[in-house]
Amino acid sequence: MSKADILIAGVGGQGIVLASDIIAETALAAGNDVKKTDTLGMAQRGGRVVSHVRFAARVYSPLVTPGEVDILLALEKLEAARWIPYLRAGGVALVNNHALPPLSVSLGQARYPADAAIIRLLRQRTQNIYLVEGSRRAQELGNARAVNSYMLGCLSVFLPFPAALWRRCISWRLPEKFRRINLAVFARGRQEIRAQRTTGGG
Repeated sequence: MSKADILIAGVGGQGIVLASDIIAETALAAGNDVKKTDTLGMAQRGGRVVSHVRFAARVYSPLVTPGEVDILLALEKLEAARWIPYLRAGGVALVNNHALPPLSVSLGQARYPADAAIIRLLRQRTQNIYLVEGSRRAQELGNARAVNSYMLGCLSVFLPFPAALWRRCISWRLPEKFRRINLAVFARGRQEIRAQRTTGGG
């Protein structure tokens, strides 16, 4: 893929903006024109966060329109459902199997959808759905906050950039004390999504 429109969605505290910065910097380092934009809604309080990243030989706008996203990278399941209208038919949905209920659910004003309902909604748009255990894997490897690096590892399999370039950009963006764990989590995400694709998962 020499061009891609990517939407990254989740909630505050999951490192959405950092992930979008790393994607943009990796694409830029590979010689592409890149545009990105971030929208934060009460991010520090668990509000929704979404980033658009676009790369190609030439990009004129940072915003992706509904129905045009090639890859939806969702760090939270409900946010995957919320943003699925942006995914093009047959696009790729990479979804972290993790629930962070919004305030309305915590207050009893709404219900968090069942997994089956979320998957049905995603399948109305695409069959290329990869439900991954990003939060669990990051926790197992020593830092639950590194879930964004796991999801970047998953995403990297679908983009034309070498793993070494991803690792270089991750290392450049992170303080030294966090590099090793994030690179390990990135590698696990890359390994596991490649295995899913090989076995026909998704």
